[in-house]
Parts: sequence; structure tokens; C-alpha cells
Amino acid sequence: MKAIFDGLIVLPNEIVNGHVLMYEKDIWRIVPRKQFRAGMCSEFIDANGGFVVPGFINEHIHGCAGVDVMDDNEQALPAMQKALPATGVTSFVATTMTMEQSAIEKALTRIGKARDNASGGAQVLGAHLEGPFISPRYKGSQSESHIQAPDFSWLEPYSDIIKIITLAPEQVKNKQFLKTCQEKGIVVSLGHSGASFEQAMDCMETLGNCHVTHLYNAMTPFRHREPGLVGAALLHKKACCELICDDLHVHPAAQKLAYQMKGRDGLILVTDSMRACLQGDGESSLGGQKVFVKNGEARLSDGTLAASIAPMNEVVLHFLINSGASIPDVIAMATVNPAKSLGVYDRIGSLEEGKQADIVVLDSNDFHVKSTVVAGELVYNEPIQ
Repeated sequence: MKAIFDGLIVLPNEIVNGHVLMYEKDIWRIVPRKQFRAGMCSEFIDANGGFVVPGFINEHIHGCAGVDVMDDNEQALPAMQKALPATGVTSFVATTMTMEQSAIEKALTRIGKARDNASGGAQVLGAHLEGPFISPRYKGSQSESHIQAPDFSWLEPYSDIIKIITLAPEQVKNKQFLKTCQEKGIVVSLGHSGASFEQAMDCMETLGNCHVTHLYNAMTPFRHREPGLVGAALLHKKACCELICDDLHVHPAAQKLAYQMKGRDGLILVTDSMRACLQGDGESSLGGQKVFVKNGEARLSDGTLAASIAPMNEVVLHFLINSGASIPDVIAMATVNPAKSLGVYDRIGSLEEGKQADIVVLDSNDFHVKSTVVAGELVYNEPIQ
């Protein structure tokens, strides 16, 4: 048995102090300190007053640590799996880009292999297909030349790997595509879209439950006469919205507005990070395009804002500061909400007895990661300064 003590344990609806979290591969029990005996455990983590939270689940991430999901390299995903625990991420949905169909198919095959092979780091839950079913006008940093109409036929062999598909509602000419995604248990996320309010709401009503990819970014802005996808996302009760809270993609006030409109259950915090995350300034790439990173910003050569370079622990802290939300609410947006939407809340996403021991210890001041446990194994420990 192993134990984490002297921490502020963040449960779904409260913070518990003066308790010890005991675990092996799964969480065994959370007990008051006075009921705990050191002889009950062989390994210990001293949280030293930090927050003890469930491992973060990043449902939208392209890369980090110099590698990308689209790299034609069997070692790229394992490198991400090894690097991400330092940011508090214990599982993630590997996100593809709009590229040649053959390149996407190869990426999906690699993602499937990484999902099935334990690496000793963050676990791959599956794939997030961001494009190629998007709007050329709102492509963002995606490649326009490979955009195509929604077609499930070539995705069928990978339907057990794909967890999320981002698409533009106005590109969907036949609602059978949406129904097929529902039948396969694939989350449809609306994004990279010039959809009108009416088009977006019609798609949302067809789906019932859906996502919105990085709310505010790569979509029609909210206007009082043309509320667009943003208006539909904020008003539709069952639309769960991703937010990139690096304070660059979304203004702090817009983050707070989203929280006040959607509440705790309607938001999922993501990084949308690229290979330059954890790498510092310099030249990088995304989807075959050159990206230039300077002063915390990643942009294409024409100045277009590219993917984020913020790690998840910083994204969570930014939203906590900007939104005024409680710590349990903010942590839930990076754990409970993605776990529920991906259908894995029965085993990960919260610190509850019987669930997999995916645990992160955060510094209580700046949320830097002190320790990360995946399936009961310590996979990251803050280096001694």
C-alpha cells in the first residue's frame, strides 16, 4: 500500500484537509490522519500542504516536448506520454491535424497502438480528429488544401480509436454523418466554423449532447445581430465548451463570461498545445507549417495565432484566477467533465475509492506540479533544486 499525506485533497465537491489518501493501482481509501498508521504503507508522498487532485485529462493536445501527434515516428507519442506528467496530465486524447488522408490514417494507427501499450507515463485514451471536416474560412492554423466534406467511410476502421471529431456544422450536408458518430460513441465537437446561430443550433439539437472546440477561437465572433456559433454554444444547455486558458487565445473576461453562462458542468479546460510546449522560444512547426515562438506566443509566418504552448497546470491556474470559480469547480473542468464526456468517469476523473490511482500533487501557491502518479506508479517527482 502507498499513501499521500499532508495535502489538501480536492474531491468533486469539496476540499478535505487532515486526511491520508491510500492507494495501490486503484484508490483504496481516504482516511482521517488519526486513523492512519505508518505501518500500513510502504511508500509515501509528502504533499507538504499542496493540493492533491485527480490527474488532468487533456482532450485536445497536438504535441509537446518537441514532438507532434502527426509525426510519422513511433516514438513521438511515447515521448508525449513521458513528458506530460510534469504538467499534471495523466491521460490525453491525441489530436490530429488537417493533412493528407493517408497521414491522418497513419496517425490514427499509431494512436491505437499507443492506447493499447502501457508506457509508464500519461495514458492515451484515443484520438481527437480536428479536421479535415472544417471551414476553409475559419481553418486557423490548419491546412486548407486538405479540407474535405464529412465522410465516415474512410474512418470506419478507426471508429474504436476516435473519441472526438471536430467539424464545421455548415459543412455537414447529410445528418447521417452525425447519427453515425452517435452510434459509434464518438463525440461531435463544433469548431473551425463560420456557422450561423441557426446552423449551429440545428446541429446541436440533432446531436443533443455535443462539444464546442476551443470556444471563441476559429469561429464567427458573437455579434448582437449575428450571435453565430459562440451564441449557440453559450445558450445551448447541453453543449460542453472547450476553453484554451493561456490568457492569449481567450481574454480573462471572456473566460469569466463563459463560466457564468455555462457553469461548472459546461466547460472543459484544454491546452491545444503544439510541439513547442515545454521547449521555449524558437522556430517550430504545426501540421507541416512553420511556426515561430516568441514571448509565449506561437504564430504562423503570416501572424496567425497557432496552437498554444501552455501546459495544463498553467491553464488551470489561469482559469481559477480569471473566473472566480471555486477550486473544486476548476479542477472538475480538467478532470470530471472530460472523463464524463469521454465515457471513462467510472474509472478516472476523480479521487474516489475503487477508481484508478491517477493523482497529482500541486503547489498550493502557483500550481506547479510536485508529483504525479499514474495507475498507482510514481511517474514524475519534482527535481530537487
